[in-house]
Amino acid sequence: MSMILSASVIRVRDGLPLSASTDYEQGTGMQECRKYFKILSRKLAQLPDRCTLKTGHYNINFISSMGVSYMMLCTENYPNVLAFSFLDELQKEFITTYNMMKTNTAVRPYCFIEFDNFIQRTKQRYNNPRSLSTKINLSDMQMEIKLRPPYQISMGELGSANGVTSAFSVDYKGAGKISSGEFWISITSLKKYLLRTKELLKMNYSKILK
Repeated sequence: MSMILSASVIRVRDGLPLSASTDYEQGTGMQECRKYFKILSRKLAQLPDRCTLKTGHYNINFISSMGVSYMMLCTENYPNVLAFSFLDELQKEFITTYNMMKTNTAVRPYCFIEFDNFIQRTKQRYNNPRSLSTKINLSDMQMEIKLRPPYQISMGELGSANGVTSAFSVDYKGAGKISSGEFWISITSLKKYLLRTKELLKMNYSKILK
């Protein structure tokens, strides 16, 4: 069955877990994936802001922005566009709820554990794609993923001593020549991304002033 299994919110600079969903699966595969979560958490500062790690029957996807990473575990057949749309929703809600000063100065692990309530609600919505498809617009995310696919992390990078070098030396999957039309679409997509980031920064700044 295609589904999201768990998600975590992690501080990029030191891998401190800020919040996480409750994992109900306890199989061998899930235990192995939790190990990968911990390894990736320590390497977030070295990796691009949108990545995927394929681990057999499961995929780990994450996005990073403004010093915080949003990581999720799903079955290997879960649609990429839904996975990254899910992470995008977590990011928007977290930034709206907590200001950067709080996330930067947090000391205890899972000090924002109450965010789990939103993670669980959103996870349930995304595990029922039929009802979800009519409520969200996936076209922008589809275009983003097409023009800027997630960086595919290899298993070798997780244990390599020169993780920083390897993380940026491998080309993005699907990279190559693009037509002039695709180039302008890519520019438009980048502008939308920058505008969205600017809006999130404004919201966060206004919360700090309050």
